Amino acid sequence: MTALQKRALKTAELTEFVAAVGRKSSDRHGYDPNDRKFDPDFAKSVRRMRPEDFDRVLQDDED
Repeated sequence: MTALQKRALKTAELTEFVAAVGRKSSDRHGYDPNDRKFDPDFAKSVRRMRPEDFDRVLQDDED
């Protein structure tokens, strides 16, 4: 797997993670069904990322 493919895979995973975690609750009273599926290990790695790297990966997705 090339570096470009690895970066594209990481960008896709990060975009999917942000969409799953960042969505609004389904009820206006704050009820959240907790049906979000994401890898807790990936969440740890995202939390450890420097903000500059996080932004670079997200901006790379827009190209």
